[in-house]
Amino acid sequence: MSFSAASSEASSTAHPLAPYGWDEGWEAEFTPYAAQGLLPGRVVRVDRGQCDVVTPDGTVRADTEFVVPRDPMKVVCTGDWAAVDPGGDPRYVRTLLPRRTAFVRSTSSQRSEGQILAANVEHAIIAVSLAVELDLGRIERFLALAWESGAQPVVVLTKADLVPDPTGLSYLVDDVETTAPGVQVLALSAATGEGVDVLSAVVSGSTSVLLGVSGAGKSTLANALLGEDVMEVQATRDADGKGRHTTTTRNLLVLPGGGVLIDTPGLRGVGLWDAGQGVGQVFTEIEELAEGCRFHDCAHVSEPGCAVLAALADGSLPERRLESYRKLLRENQRIVAKTDARLRAEIRRDWRLKVAEGRAASEAKRGRAR
Repeated sequence: MSFSAASSEASSTAHPLAPYGWDEGWEAEFTPYAAQGLLPGRVVRVDRGQCDVVTPDGTVRADTEFVVPRDPMKVVCTGDWAAVDPGGDPRYVRTLLPRRTAFVRSTSSQRSEGQILAANVEHAIIAVSLAVELDLGRIERFLALAWESGAQPVVVLTKADLVPDPTGLSYLVDDVETTAPGVQVLALSAATGEGVDVLSAVVSGSTSVLLGVSGAGKSTLANALLGEDVMEVQATRDADGKGRHTTTTRNLLVLPGGGVLIDTPGLRGVGLWDAGQGVGQVFTEIEELAEGCRFHDCAHVSEPGCAVLAALADGSLPERRLESYRKLLRENQRIVAKTDARLRAEIRRDWRLKVAEGRAASEAKRGRAR
């Protein structure tokens, strides 16, 4: 079926791309490209400057050279909606439709560029293995990126069958729920099937991205959600519980209960990328406490009348949470400063002011000593 025929249908649910998330909004965005005779399609895989795009005429292989390759934030990404040549050899992605959401992390390079991992995602499934000790700081980092992306995060504690004690498992869930305010936390076992139906219901009818470090059980979980062994699975190392990279590309797969899943390779590094709002949403209790501070620009270090420090002193705010909050804010500020000249100038000015204050305090002490 050609797109011109499909676009005349009264409902977008009858469109051949509906199982991939096509809706009336995307149809409206695509209207000018339909007039040019281009085909709509969703990118299901990207590698080596080419991508697989599912279109109303089937899945095609297309070149991405027309889509601003020098800007890492504008390259074609799994989950993108694209306008593709209707025919010819080779085919090309001519343009991308504006993204509704984008999951972005900073690269490991010294250039501090953003790397987009998935586009147009409604749910970010953060897989955390119960086979190893919980790293709450890493969970907070994933959550900050997920909130910043515009997606709704869901934390999934995988391999729950390895924690046979229900009380112990409930404590682990409670710890993560405290770390992830406003986020659903599910404990499940892909091996036994326990809890998989609950997650399937949560993500049904939406686009979800599956995230986590190697060994978190993402491929096994993906297979459980898909109802068949689509993704290759490898065992974790016995010595440290770490996984081997099984998934090497980001793949978009249709879920049997409706919706699609983007499976991603294990992430060794999860660097923040301009995620200030996301950090604030992860630490909502600290942001709310800060509203009660005496000074609106309180740094929560030693200022008088600091409501955050008061909560720390009376034990209502765990020290680990405050330290993690400070760490992520500092990291995010460094990343933003590398691309924002005005912010760099403000940081240098604040640093010079603190140095001057420190010198003045030292001179005053020496004066009193004499």
